[in-house]
Amino acid sequence: MMKKKLIAALSVILAFAMLFCTACGGNDNPAPEAEGGDAAQAGTIAKIKTGTGSTTGTYYAFTTAVAQILKTDAYSFEVLSTGGSQANIEGIEDGDYQFAIVQNDVMNYAFKGTNGFEAPITDFSAVGCVYPEVCQLIATEASGIKSVSDLKGKTVAVGDVGSGVYYNATQILAAAGLDIDADIKKVAASFGDSATQLKDGSIDAAFITAGTPTTAITELATSTKVVAVDLGDEVIAKLKAEYPFYAEYTMTDKDYDFVKDPVKTVAIMATFIVTNDMSEDQVYEITKKLWESKEDITAAHAKGSEMDIKIAVSSCGDVPLHAGAEKYYKEAGVIA
Repeated sequence: MMKKKLIAALSVILAFAMLFCTACGGNDNPAPEAEGGDAAQAGTIAKIKTGTGSTTGTYYAFTTAVAQILKTDAYSFEVLSTGGSQANIEGIEDGDYQFAIVQNDVMNYAFKGTNGFEAPITDFSAVGCVYPEVCQLIATEASGIKSVSDLKGKTVAVGDVGSGVYYNATQILAAAGLDIDADIKKVAASFGDSATQLKDGSIDAAFITAGTPTTAITELATSTKVVAVDLGDEVIAKLKAEYPFYAEYTMTDKDYDFVKDPVKTVAIMATFIVTNDMSEDQVYEITKKLWESKEDITAAHAKGSEMDIKIAVSSCGDVPLHAGAEKYYKEAGVIA
């Protein structure tokens, strides 16, 4: 009996001892930190997975160059080839990417849940628009097309159905009072196919949205007389009023040799976006270094020369700036 009581007493003492050790022993044996340590807990991301486009496209090459300049001892960028703007935005929503380059019109479609997006995606915010992708209306000289309204009844390449070019063409035509389905003979075609069909005369004009000079058009112009069509002030004003992501752009002989007089058109903007989960401090640092390293970026990639901080914010449309980016633009006097 005494033995049983002694065992019971020892058990109680042992239990209290274990409880005491559990409560106090944390200092000697700390729990493992979350991956990334304090930085991760604060929202800083050490390896930033970055969505671009195909490896042969401008997005991939430009972002690769920028990533090398923006990296620090605290973080770096893993630049990934992707399916482009829509895939990048959906990838941020899914947590596959934390940073990406996209068309500013597509990011606005995503934010509103229109034009290819079944529901709004709001897991991202803007860092800033970096260079223009020009909405080019190229026609054969023989077609006699000199304005958007002249496209009525003509055979026109409008990009692939559902592509960014298709939406640009639809909106430009509508601003001129034309319906893409009823007023033109529309043809779905890529840049290369559009150039080929302009050359053989099977189409009269083509919409192309890309950085200039676009190789397919430069090569076409060596064998076929073509013109860049001025959209006109009225069409441009209507476009900008309805779709604030458009920026005005004037084509000159710096874009193509065949452009003898200035041609007014619009451009959408290649834009860096970021996950909302990234910390304000990290996005501030990235934004600051992006714009204050323009000379280095230009030396690494020609598109750097087209970066203009004055339109970095104005062409974002309805997509909000990340708080870190907003902080930098206020300091730089870009926004109030």
